[in-house]
Amino acid sequence: MAELFDLTGRVALVVGTGGLGRAMALALAGAGADIAAVDGEPGRSEQVAEEVRGRGRRAVAMCLDINDRQNVYSLVRETVSTFGKIDVLLNSAGINVMAPALEATPEQWHQVIDHFLTSVFWCCQAAGKEMVRARKGSIINVASMSGLVVTGNQGSSYCAAKAGVIQLSRALATEWAPYGVRVNSISPGVMRTRLTEHFLSDPAGLKDTLARIPLGRVGEPEDLMGTAVFLASDASSYITGHNLVVDGGYTAW
Repeated sequence: MAELFDLTGRVALVVGTGGLGRAMALALAGAGADIAAVDGEPGRSEQVAEEVRGRGRRAVAMCLDINDRQNVYSLVRETVSTFGKIDVLLNSAGINVMAPALEATPEQWHQVIDHFLTSVFWCCQAAGKEMVRARKGSIINVASMSGLVVTGNQGSSYCAAKAGVIQLSRALATEWAPYGVRVNSISPGVMRTRLTEHFLSDPAGLKDTLARIPLGRVGEPEDLMGTAVFLASDASSYITGHNLVVDGGYTAW
């Protein structure tokens, strides 16, 4: 059974190495994968790369603005140049931009859509070309339960972007299935990260949130580790076009 989850000899390109991305990158490395870590914040991808190397795997770090299509293609070229291939693409980059719909500016709208949806498409397109050529690969796009249910009154652009990621993943899954490339998405629930600490530090808000989660706790980045390895590995070889919700039961109500 263990061999189904073994990623030895595979290369994973992880875009976004903050809380969730870091945990999943380390999980993939723990399963045997070499990692190309990408982040827009200086030093963060290198920190993850060092942790990966500490686990005995090869790693390269890149700091790039993924909203630039040319940058996206350059990071894919760098990954292939370093490792010779890309077996797994994990899109997990995030920002924290919220505004009520009546007050959102064009700049805020485009910032959220570009970062959470458009950049995901460019990453899928660039890595997908390599995978289609190789006739194998697994793409994992981090969406959100906010792409399925409304979770607040200031996230209309975020909800739209994440719903787009879910449907984009399904569309790419059907388009690239003949080439052996699988595309799935993960929809996390409320996760404890740097981007949510301001919200979770409010006792009243936390109490209300916990009341909506059947498992009775907020998710941790480590709760996505097994999910990432599963979707990247042969254990999910017959799964594509699926959105795997990891939310402690929030959307089950």
